[in-house]
Amino acid sequence: MSSGSASTSENDEKEELTESPSQVHEELAEEEADNTEDADSEEHDEEGAEEDSDEEEDEEEDDEEPALKYERIGGSIPDLLKKDSASAMAISNKFMALGTHAGFIHLLDLSGNRIKSYKRHMASISDICVDETSEFIATSSIDGQVCIVSLSAKENYNFDLRRPMLTISLEPLFSKRSTRSFVCGGLAGSLMLYEKSWFGHNASTLHLGEGSIYATRWQGRLIAWANDLGVKIYDTVSKSRITFIDRPPGSPRADLFRCTLRWQDDNTLLIAWADHIKVTRIRERARPVSSAGAEANTPPLVVEITAVFRLDCMVAGIVSHPNPPMTSGLSLDLLHPHSHPHLQHRPASIASQAPSESSTSRSTKSKTSHSSKRASHVSPFQLTSLLIVAYTPPDPSLFTDSAALETIPTDKAQQARLQADRPELRIISRKGEELAADALSVTDYRRWQCNDYVLNEVSEDSELSLALAQKEGMGKKEKMKSYVVLSPKDLILVRPRDSMDHVGWLVERGRYEEALADIEDIESLGLGEREVEDSATEEKEKEGTRRRLEVDGVGLNSKEIGQRYIEHLVSQGDFSKAASLTPKVCARDSKKWEHWIFAFAEKNQLKEVIPYVPTDKPRLSRLVYEMMVGYFLVGDRKTLLQVIKEWPRDIYDIGAVIVAVQAELEKVDKDKSLAVGTGLSEDAQVLMECLAELYTSNRQPGKALPFYLRLRRPNVFSLIRENNLYTDVKNQVLELVEFDMELQEKNRLRIDGTPVQEEDILATKGKSEAIELLVNNIHSIPSARLQIGKVVQQLHAKRKYLFLYLDALVSKDPNLLAGFSDLQDLQVELYADFARPRLIDFLRSSSEYNLEKAYNVCQERDLIPEMVFLLGRAGDNKKALTLIIERLGDVHRAIDFAKEQADDDLWEDLLRYSETRPAFIRGLLENVGPEINPIRLIRRIKNGLEIPGLKEALIKILQDFHLQISLVEGCQTIIDGDSSDLSKRLERDQTAGFRLTAKSTCPICTKPLQETPQRLVLLFLCRHTVHAACVSTRDGQDLPQQPDALLRGLESGNANGRGISGKIAFESMVRAKIARGCPVCYRNQEGM
Repeated sequence: MSSGSASTSENDEKEELTESPSQVHEELAEEEADNTEDADSEEHDEEGAEEDSDEEEDEEEDDEEPALKYERIGGSIPDLLKKDSASAMAISNKFMALGTHAGFIHLLDLSGNRIKSYKRHMASISDICVDETSEFIATSSIDGQVCIVSLSAKENYNFDLRRPMLTISLEPLFSKRSTRSFVCGGLAGSLMLYEKSWFGHNASTLHLGEGSIYATRWQGRLIAWANDLGVKIYDTVSKSRITFIDRPPGSPRADLFRCTLRWQDDNTLLIAWADHIKVTRIRERARPVSSAGAEANTPPLVVEITAVFRLDCMVAGIVSHPNPPMTSGLSLDLLHPHSHPHLQHRPASIASQAPSESSTSRSTKSKTSHSSKRASHVSPFQLTSLLIVAYTPPDPSLFTDSAALETIPTDKAQQARLQADRPELRIISRKGEELAADALSVTDYRRWQCNDYVLNEVSEDSELSLALAQKEGMGKKEKMKSYVVLSPKDLILVRPRDSMDHVGWLVERGRYEEALADIEDIESLGLGEREVEDSATEEKEKEGTRRRLEVDGVGLNSKEIGQRYIEHLVSQGDFSKAASLTPKVCARDSKKWEHWIFAFAEKNQLKEVIPYVPTDKPRLSRLVYEMMVGYFLVGDRKTLLQVIKEWPRDIYDIGAVIVAVQAELEKVDKDKSLAVGTGLSEDAQVLMECLAELYTSNRQPGKALPFYLRLRRPNVFSLIRENNLYTDVKNQVLELVEFDMELQEKNRLRIDGTPVQEEDILATKGKSEAIELLVNNIHSIPSARLQIGKVVQQLHAKRKYLFLYLDALVSKDPNLLAGFSDLQDLQVELYADFARPRLIDFLRSSSEYNLEKAYNVCQERDLIPEMVFLLGRAGDNKKALTLIIERLGDVHRAIDFAKEQADDDLWEDLLRYSETRPAFIRGLLENVGPEINPIRLIRRIKNGLEIPGLKEALIKILQDFHLQISLVEGCQTIIDGDSSDLSKRLERDQTAGFRLTAKSTCPICTKPLQETPQRLVLLFLCRHTVHAACVSTRDGQDLPQQPDALLRGLESGNANGRGISGKIAFESMVRAKIARGCPVCYRNQEGM
């Protein structure tokens, strides 16, 4: 009983303290106009000092990107909270429910637009709960009322519990269950479970007697609640309490720093109370079979505390948060605002750096404990971090001494001077590492206490998130989890920063290169610049008006970021990199291109941008292109040549450019002659090549040819071929061939690295491009025969070039030199000098050269094989054979020569000469053939003459004869067998019958063979059947019909011996009259 009375008095005190925030807020609002000038001056001085401190820390802090972005929710909220203040908040799939101290419930979207409002309470709303379907809203109030309202039906429930209520929670799937169960609690100290029955809701007490119920949350089968002693969890299936988690010793008063319970999932509960955070996991209890009876009364679930953190602040709200892509990895006990200022950011007006007055008093403590049983198990909750609202009380002693609360002054003026610090939003990893910390700029934050703040999350799959994403121009793939922070006068929307935010952050800091790379990656994925609804536009009559996202006046797209990046690079003097960005930035905008071209021209850096200047799509004005050409003509002629080669001819006045280049060339070579070769200066060569390219582009290749020849350019030959300039070079043949030979000497090397000698080129039919050009196009020049004479005349001084030309003519068409007997005589001499191995081929193929001159040429050079051939062609076979025998001593060549001439007297001379030469005798024996009888040769061998290898030669002769006999006999056997098989096949085919049907037709007239009356039909041994009338006879008359009825009877099947004789006689008569046998076979043979 004593504990009960103590509890009652304590509850009264808690009730009084619970109402104090709104009372303090109202009184301060009333006295705000009556503040003294001294207080205002003191406050302004403190703010000024704070701002100076913030600026100094901003300058010193590292340039680290924040993890979150903040936006103050507007819409209807400023009007709703102008004369009222928010006290509770809940977020469902479809709306955000906001409760006020005046007892109102406002349904809002994430933009702050009011959907609906109603009032069911007369005092501050302490807690709000919305079911999963967003159908029912449950509220509790310090007026002792609990209300459950249906938004679509008239099903409403009101309960007057006569004591201030602090928390309420609906059962899961409340709208779909008939029980309509909920739990609630408050200053009365009892946790009540209400379930619907036939006669209304039945109340049952789940817990009682341990102080006020500050928070309760129902998830799945589990109900968690917090009272003065700690947190308890109740299992609705087993109807038993499964755990008790006590408050840490020395904790401050529970009513001033209320407990926050958050179910991360059905098995994970986050507990934040004062400066402590605990993470618990619920799992099924393992029940061994042997001890099933002994543990029958134990709870079916077991709770493990997987982590415990003690912070340097009070926790006003907690939710799970996805891990940032990069973490700092700094432990909490190593953090300090002065040593690690990068953990405090000022990303927007909503978030600012933590004030300095709290920084000096932050004493961070962290302790982490993990269950040994789950140390090796990776569960889903380990993939997330924790997001908390951190509240730093005015008196730091509250962290270490709960009795310090008793020293809080009761005078309101003194309380006003105990101003709170800015609340912070911190991200803490599951290992106790602080990953990010942002101070929130909350309206009148100095006046609020820890219990005045609420943190809720918005699911990325909710209709609220989808509506917000569509409003901001984001697709479904860009939806992300968001959060809402509630203070009495503010609602702040907190979202993780996405890729576009990262780009904007880079642009703010002038890191354009990184921003451009990132925005290009984003645009490659089809995302790109978002557009968000502009609610502040003055043209409200145009609904859906859009404004683009921009930072510092730069749109978040590759073109505008690239534009700003180019400006930055130009200012830094990095013109090459700036020029490389112009295609991305300017794209097809001709105005932008012209702007940047003139900008580079002013900096004398046109050379850098030339590779990127477009010549089509877009096409710039002629003035721009001609300006660049003139610029390079004076200052950079090599770039001018590059421009002339790459640019189309129609984008500038090519005639004017030719005149300008010619004038410049005359200035350069004013005192020099345009000699061929290396005598040209570098400027003259470049200008001449420019003129050659310009004339070629202007379709005047004939004027370009002299410049290419002077410059010794290899494209001379392709220019001649492509533009049919053969008549232009007919008088420059020697120069053209010499130029080609120079190119070959420079380009062709042997495998071992030594230059290829000219004699080798000539002997191996080395190809000359100039010679091939002259020969292949000989018919393209009028008077080809006259042209051949002109070429020969020009090349006569260079016999090697003349040989290449004549040889190419002969190779292309031997008839080209027909009638040029003098040229063929010259060709014999040239072959003898430059290509002796090919002379014999020419002598064999040509017949118009003079035999005597050719013999003299060969005789002068002692060319025996060629002399033998010429003597044989002249008919002097004996002299030729003598040369072979006496000069060459080659029996095989002698035999081949005798075979070619087919002269029996020549064979006799060869045999006579061989009688005394054993080597020749053996050679004749080994090469004996049909031209000579071996017996004839053997009989001429003198007795006693020793012939090396005679035995082998005779054996070979005998073997060859035996082989020939065997081959003849084998062939005869094969022929006899084939003849027999073919004869039998012929007989079988001719004697075999074949079938005729009524549909069979005559192949001559294509009419049916069976007719009525039946005409005479002839069957040939080739198996063709035709009408007798379709066969031509020798005398042109028709074939006779069958003479008597007996033969006709035989046709119908009444046959006997007599009838067969008559049929044979008739057949003999018909065969005698047929002219050409089977008419079908005759037509096939004649191709008819």
